[in-house]
Amino acid sequence: MEEKKIITLDLTKCKYLGELHQRIKHAFDFPDFYGQNWDAFWDLLRTECDANKINIYGEDTVATELKPFVETMNGILKEFQELCAEDGEQLEIEIFE
Repeated sequence: MEEKKIITLDLTKCKYLGELHQRIKHAFDFPDFYGQNWDAFWDLLRTECDANKINIYGEDTVATELKPFVETMNGILKEFQELCAEDGEQLEIEIFE
């Protein structure tokens, strides 16, 4: 039986967009050339992410100014989840408040 690969993204008390992208880069183990923008996030999800589950913590603690960016990130993750389903792969995303 294949072991599940789980990515944990902790956004607890994240204050800046650059910090958000650094946490994404670290959690997803993206390469150094990660462009720290949403197009790069999408591209690397499609080419580098082989997770079965993504756990996200601390969304409710991010700075108010970051909340729209977190919503954008979640939208991209949902699109990626749908793409995985179309390809017959299961990706679970769980958000812990």
